[in-house]
Amino acid sequence: MELQQLRMFKAIADLGSIAKAAEKLHCVPSNITTRIKQLEDELGEPLLIRKGRGVILSPSGSLFLEYANKILLLSLESKRAIARESAPAGRLSIGAIESSATSRLPKLLSKYHQRHPKVDIEFSTNTWKNLEEAVEKHELDSAIIAVKCVNPAIECVEIYREELVLIASSSFGPITSPTNLIGKNIYMWPTGCPYRKALESWLEQNSVSAQITSIASYGTILGCVSAGAGVSLVPKGIYEQFRQIGGVEGYVFNQLHPVTNYFIWNKNTGYHSAKDAFLELIRTELTTPNLSVSAHKMA
Repeated sequence: MELQQLRMFKAIADLGSIAKAAEKLHCVPSNITTRIKQLEDELGEPLLIRKGRGVILSPSGSLFLEYANKILLLSLESKRAIARESAPAGRLSIGAIESSATSRLPKLLSKYHQRHPKVDIEFSTNTWKNLEEAVEKHELDSAIIAVKCVNPAIECVEIYREELVLIASSSFGPITSPTNLIGKNIYMWPTGCPYRKALESWLEQNSVSAQITSIASYGTILGCVSAGAGVSLVPKGIYEQFRQIGGVEGYVFNQLHPVTNYFIWNKNTGYHSAKDAFLELIRTELTTPNLSVSAHKMA
């Protein structure tokens, strides 16, 4: 069964004549006759009854016409849905690292849903490596990670730079240099996290040796820090969110350079209006504002 056969059948039903249908569709009557006969053979029932110089629908033909109209309408709607000028619609599966998911994305996702209600969003978090693999396998349409992707199958664009803030309990005492961390408990995400790597590089650069405890949860890390159990290095978005609770001080050091976050998608996906609309919203909304005055700026 082909769409062209359905179009021919509908034209015959509307006009009551194979000749008139052929004229409307700009083809010869014999071609329409052959295609309709093939359709009838496939369905196992006659669709047309000849009457004088024209034709009428058989009982099966009348019933089949209802479905043919629905199929043709759905075909037209599907073309309109994916047209570049159409409003974004359909499913959009997005992944993100925990820091973006916790701090930057909640308001963004809410605003996106308000602008594009026809899009069904599926959102998940994971490590940057797992997110990259999921995008490569088309398990995710897109993702936000903090490591530049070099996979040739994946498109990778910079979206914002996340400043880093060293956090400690207010009762911890001032932190003015990396040496203040000697002998202190440090809580970070497991090895592979770009923010942990930034901290390790900073400590190594200043010849400071410190043991790092791996915790794969910003909520747990913040709980340990606010209780005075140790310190951590977090993206500014995380610090801005949790400092309102109180009891946490932030410190910014010039040697701790911002970490770039990237938006990635599979190059072989093709045009994806929902994904493109999300990327556009990220570019306009996810800016990095000046650091809050509550954070102490160090050399």
